[in-house]
Amino acid sequence: MGRRFAELAFTPLVKEQQQQHGSRHLYERVEQSLDLGDRLGASEQVFVCERDGFYMASVTETGWPYVQYRGGPVGFLRVLDERTIGFADLRGNKQYISTANLLHDDRVALFLMDYPNQSRLKILGRAEVHEGDSEAQKLIETLRIPEEKSPVERALVIHVEAFDWNCPQHITPRYSERELAKILEPMRRRLAELESENKQLRSATQKVNARINP
Repeated sequence: MGRRFAELAFTPLVKEQQQQHGSRHLYERVEQSLDLGDRLGASEQVFVCERDGFYMASVTETGWPYVQYRGGPVGFLRVLDERTIGFADLRGNKQYISTANLLHDDRVALFLMDYPNQSRLKILGRAEVHEGDSEAQKLIETLRIPEEKSPVERALVIHVEAFDWNCPQHITPRYSERELAKILEPMRRRLAELESENKQLRSATQKVNARINP
């Protein structure tokens, strides 16, 4: 965890809870860290680009938190630079809750999950909604996935304020079809080899039987 994440997340009440539960001394050191933690490094950038989905929290006008899932092909979430990520926002159920929330309060919290490896990256940032403005079409063309058939309604650009790698504890491993295919590929190859060997053995056995029992 970098210092900037602690500055944003550790409010006075959070610090009181840390003190009460005995973890305050650990996080005081984080607040004094020389690592600001507001720029995505190489490992964070790779992690972002390998995701096929993430969770985004925003805040409604009445103060309620709202979480929405955004998904797509691997690589749909783009790293524009070390402090900026973005994606082409596809047409959904037309509730527009997140879109409206961001016009009211541009702060977002992202959870990026890697379930097979039990990894989780949290990002705090501020979102720009580009729809119908001079930058929108240019950004959409930059961010869209060529093979995606669903209509793109807007471009969302998120300016990273801070990030934190979360503890892997309690993350239950889960696997997508693509991830399972990669894991099972050696087994599929071995099965194919065994089937080929069995076919050859059956053929050889048939030839032997034909000679013995003409």
